[in-house]
Amino acid sequence: MKINWNYIKTGLVIGVVFFLFAFAKNRNNTRVLSEINLEFTNSENLYLTEEAVNKLLIQNEVRVKSIGKETLDLNRVETLLESHPMVENAEVFLSIDGKMGAAITQRKPLGRVMAGAPFYIDRQGDKMPLSEFHSARVPLLTGVGEAHLREVYPLMDFIAKDDFLTRHITQLRRREDGKYELYLRKLDFIVVFGEVKDIELKFKNFKAFYQKALKDKKLDAYEKVDLQFGDQVVCTKK
Repeated sequence: MKINWNYIKTGLVIGVVFFLFAFAKNRNNTRVLSEINLEFTNSENLYLTEEAVNKLLIQNEVRVKSIGKETLDLNRVETLLESHPMVENAEVFLSIDGKMGAAITQRKPLGRVMAGAPFYIDRQGDKMPLSEFHSARVPLLTGVGEAHLREVYPLMDFIAKDDFLTRHITQLRRREDGKYELYLRKLDFIVVFGEVKDIELKFKNFKAFYQKALKDKKLDAYEKVDLQFGDQVVCTKK
């Protein structure tokens, strides 16, 4: 009987291809993760370091450099990273060459609350601890405690999103009657903001007053500027 060598060769080639595919897949699955690539979104690695991230993983027995890809629980790593008090969000992924990557978004402070134990209020309106690595240049809040964070948050959020207000406002004080006073950089008059309502209207009126007083060179003539009266800005001279 004549042997058809073409069929045999084709079968061998197919067999070799399947063997190589299975070998590559097994090798990829058992490859040891060799390193961690950390990326801080917007390059804001101010309040957290790579060393702190590695320490957090090691403390929780996530030894990325000594375990295989198939044994790494990415959801667990994300949960661990997001449990860090400086992390707002974390996305963890694996590359095809055996490296773990993590894109970390750090929490962003809007103001520093000068309580018995100082802390920040972040852009979500939540309490955020101070960092040992960086001190944020944000307005100071006095007379404010944890119970007032939801109340003051809309005001802080509005200020943080406005370049003019961010440049000029250095401190907010909550009075015992629940009304707020604002203190400005290089100006010694007090801005009485009042209750946290009509925020946009009050600041629109204040900006108009500021530009007019600046043009007239009268910014130093006042000791108090009150924004509580609708469309009016009531000023008290020195």
